[in-house]
Amino acid sequence: MRSPIRARSLAGALVAGLLLGLLAALPAAAAPTRYEAETATISQGAVESNHAGFSGTGFVNTDNVAGSYVEFTVNAAGAGSAAIAIRYANGTTVNRPADVAVNGTVVSAGRAFDGTGAWATWATSTLTAPVRAGANTVRITSTTAGGTPNLDFLDVEVTVAGNDYQAENATISQGVVDTKHAGFTGTGFVDYANVAGSYVEFTVNAATAGNYGLRFRFANGTATDRPMDVSVNGVTVSAGLSFPGTGAWTTWVERSVTAGLVAGANKVRATATTAGGGPNLDRLSAAAPADAEPPTAPANLRVVGEVRPTSADLAWDASTDNVGVSQYKIYNGGNVLMTVGGNVTATTLPGLTPNTRYVLSVLAYDAAGNASQGGNNVDVTTPPSDDVQPPSTPAGLRATNVAAGTVTLAWNASTDNIGVTGYHVYRDGTRFATVPDLTATADGLAPNTTYAFTVEAFDANGNVSPRSAPLAVKTSGTAGGGDPGYDRDVVKLDLPWGVAFLPDGSALVAERDRFEIVRVTRSGQKTVAGKITEAVTTSGEGGLLGLAISPDFATDHYVYAFHTAASDNRVVRFTYENGQIGAREPLVTGIAKNKFHNGGRIKFGPDGFLYITTGDAQDGNRAQNLNSLNGKILRVTPTGAGAPGNPFPSAPRVYSLGHRNPQGLAWDSQGRLWQSEFGDATLDELNLIQPGKNYGWPNCEGRCSNSAYVNPVQQWDVAAASPSGLEIVNDWIYMAAVRGQRLWVMKITGSTTDTPRAFFNGRWGRLRTVVKTPDGGLWLTSTNNDKNGGTPSVLDNTVVRLKFAGAAG
Repeated sequence: MRSPIRARSLAGALVAGLLLGLLAALPAAAAPTRYEAETATISQGAVESNHAGFSGTGFVNTDNVAGSYVEFTVNAAGAGSAAIAIRYANGTTVNRPADVAVNGTVVSAGRAFDGTGAWATWATSTLTAPVRAGANTVRITSTTAGGTPNLDFLDVEVTVAGNDYQAENATISQGVVDTKHAGFTGTGFVDYANVAGSYVEFTVNAATAGNYGLRFRFANGTATDRPMDVSVNGVTVSAGLSFPGTGAWTTWVERSVTAGLVAGANKVRATATTAGGGPNLDRLSAAAPADAEPPTAPANLRVVGEVRPTSADLAWDASTDNVGVSQYKIYNGGNVLMTVGGNVTATTLPGLTPNTRYVLSVLAYDAAGNASQGGNNVDVTTPPSDDVQPPSTPAGLRATNVAAGTVTLAWNASTDNIGVTGYHVYRDGTRFATVPDLTATADGLAPNTTYAFTVEAFDANGNVSPRSAPLAVKTSGTAGGGDPGYDRDVVKLDLPWGVAFLPDGSALVAERDRFEIVRVTRSGQKTVAGKITEAVTTSGEGGLLGLAISPDFATDHYVYAFHTAASDNRVVRFTYENGQIGAREPLVTGIAKNKFHNGGRIKFGPDGFLYITTGDAQDGNRAQNLNSLNGKILRVTPTGAGAPGNPFPSAPRVYSLGHRNPQGLAWDSQGRLWQSEFGDATLDELNLIQPGKNYGWPNCEGRCSNSAYVNPVQQWDVAAASPSGLEIVNDWIYMAAVRGQRLWVMKITGSTTDTPRAFFNGRWGRLRTVVKTPDGGLWLTSTNNDKNGGTPSVLDNTVVRLKFAGAAG
């Protein structure tokens, strides 16, 4: 999941790094990897930064002699062809030619690097060369006394050699073979008819059964995505796979999926899903993945220089890999802030927000897309900047919902010279909420009573606007339906994550980082029932997570748990008898784990089957891959087998796919499943789940126009929500928000909800789990101080009981 303390203004200054991270997350076989010149081997040259526009921390200025060079080490997942883009600047009018050699063989002699007009004007020179599996050297050597131009970086895109199948030789439905656009391979390409349902079907021969990388070479000269369903032997393996614009019909790129093939002949079909038809399709390449081993976790992430208001200098120890590290990604919580090449182990992290806490970590990735586990966390707080200008006064304060005990407020956004961080909201002069957005609900009010509300804005430096003019609101005499109110504190625990009620009215609570299961009575008495000794932490969001009680507990005494183990995330069951837990029986194993994005909620549905949420484990490709249990909602029998009626015969446990980090599950009065999900950097989601449907990640975050995916019912800015637990009582939805630090409340109306309202803003911090109680209320848990692997020695989180409007405690 994302960090709770990432400022909303971060995105603007991190566009380049985020785009690199998103490109790396796409299921493309040949996503380019960047190698900065300043981290390469330099002979007769120096690293400089005196000309603007460079990438990374500098560029290389070689000496003005023949023979000066820069040598890069480039890693490839397998032997194949590399597209090499050299970024350079030449502020003279004289060509500065260089030999380009790969693994000691000159592949481009005397390559021209003409003047670019200025030293701050950067250009790109591209070539193609063969590479071998593993490490390759790419050396750029000056051939004249002028030396090379200034060198900034290499972008290298490797296409691993495999079995190629030409589209013009495949079975074509509603399309024609054409040759009018240059750059195709073979004798032509397929131009799809502009209708949904047009397709190209290849017959792919596999020597042995297993997972293969399927790479589609295509061109799309429009600005409109042309998504396609990819199926193997009649089973969809990637629904609505994006084929975005490539800039021109002569610009060919590759898109890939991983799919299981049987030994012998396989039918691989790419079917257009929109009226625009498919892209121009050149060929399909199929090859068994050459590398399934991830790099080791990067160690010793540290601050090596000054932490400034908007940047910090970081370094880490290099990871190792059986083939080679392709890139590193720097995370704040579960969000990518920056991507650098595999030869970079020190960088300046830009675009930070002043006076803001970050919890940073770094992961290594290889060229095959395998992700390491997360390294250590580094806690960094940026100092304030010299900004002293406050935001403007919030305008338009108004009441949007009034009941006997609650008033929901909204207002218009303030402006600021740097950016507004949030708002303080006051009732009769006393602050009752601090929020990151434009709404808050005051609760615990008396009926038929007038209150005065005001609001003020603040920025990251703590500069505060004047307060708005007071708004007088009189509460009604009618209770607000499903409005929750505070009843009492129940108990203090450490990171209470999963909660499941026993038939006697007490609850079992999972403490995430202690790995203990605690029995808590209605009055708050607690007893440790046992410890899941097989559980491990990820120093992020793994550990002991969801709990569920068997529907047949009266006879079988089973409790189910989701936890992180040494090798994976898994679901286990055990007996609870005489106040103690028994030995664990693994039921569902092999769910990939990582520092963040582990999912972890489990609940029995009205149908008696167990539903499990799984995160993508920081690899978005898994969410669209039916061969992976990650990025899914699973539906299994009480023994862990795929439940009858599940939609995918080839993936018998999968109920829905295309999820990033789902954590909330609840059913309404019609038996429909609702789900809450952490977004990435932009939008969180509330979804109405349908079996077999695809919810879009990583191709969509929030609502999108791709008909292959189901849009969320509601979406929120990530600072406002970061939703985890979900509960439904009498068709009222209650959604606990972690980063937003509030409980979102909304009423189901048909297949949507009314306008969500935010309760208890900031009162208990990060809210993790909400669950209905046998006595007619709700339990709400907080999980604060959990970004550094938890604080198992401190019981600093609260379980509180909520009651509904007009109900007794």
